[in-house]
Amino acid sequence: MESGTADGLSGFRKRIDAGAKLTGHGGAAGGEFTPAGLLKIKTVREHRQDNALRHEGGEKAMRWTGAVWKLVMAAALVMALASGALAQDDPKQPVSGSVVETIRKRGVLRAGMSIFVPWAMRNRNGELVGFEIDVANKVARDMGVGIEFVPTPWEGLIPALVAGEFDVIIAGMSVRPRRKFAIDFTVPYAHSGMGIAANRAMAADMKWPDDYDSARVTFSCRRGSTSCGDVERLFPNAGVRRFDDDAGALREVLSGNAHAVLSSYPQPVVWAGAHPERIFLPTTENLSQSDEAFGLRKGDPDALHFFSNWILANRANGWLAGRNRYWFKSRDWAERVDLKQ
Repeated sequence: MESGTADGLSGFRKRIDAGAKLTGHGGAAGGEFTPAGLLKIKTVREHRQDNALRHEGGEKAMRWTGAVWKLVMAAALVMALASGALAQDDPKQPVSGSVVETIRKRGVLRAGMSIFVPWAMRNRNGELVGFEIDVANKVARDMGVGIEFVPTPWEGLIPALVAGEFDVIIAGMSVRPRRKFAIDFTVPYAHSGMGIAANRAMAADMKWPDDYDSARVTFSCRRGSTSCGDVERLFPNAGVRRFDDDAGALREVLSGNAHAVLSSYPQPVVWAGAHPERIFLPTTENLSQSDEAFGLRKGDPDALHFFSNWILANRANGWLAGRNRYWFKSRDWAERVDLKQ
């Protein structure tokens, strides 16, 4: 859904960076080895007196130890009860070490996502549909739990995940080294390329790609996404305007306030099809390519293995490829949504 490694624009390749005591017994009376190595023989009375003292001391030690143990157990019980109360009061607090167990006990998978055609969008009835929606629904179904989608602005997805607002990011998020500082990624479940759509009246006579790298040119992009980084990297002399979502970035181009907008395929193609009189594609090449994966909180290897294995299994059985073809290669779903919004 995003990208970061340039591919296709050969003219831009040059811009890509690349004293111990021993005790024993002497016959029936018992004995003690002194530091001098001499055996001191005790009388029967002395032996009985020693035993009595040891017995009394042992009872005192046991009483003391028992009292301390009771205090420790009482404190542990209080802490456990307090922790349980906190867990019940705060639904975000995991009930075990892995979010997978939290999901199972809660009975609901909470997935963070962001609106982005055709990954996730609302149909004409206001229902969420799209590739990501299908993926998250199947993950929940395979886990035997319900699904709750948590729509979140793109730039807020990682902070919200870390804060425990939801269990996993399923939003077509590209794997990026800088993001790995904050969260973990599963194996990829999708692949995408970056494309461009331009205002026909403003850019029809511009030569691709040289004329786009100019201070007279303005791009729009979705704030926090790799598309903004691609604009700065591929067109360093151009201006950039950032918006909370792709809809805002597109409106800037439609209104004539920006020459072009960068977004992951097939979005540019969708826009050109929805607004053929105002939008065109300067090129159909990938400006860059990327891998998309689920995002998870750090320190949860069980969740990382579970969701990665789910992806691998649904790659192998062809389910992911089938949904990808439907949402990215066909237009069978187009009548279900208003693409001009």
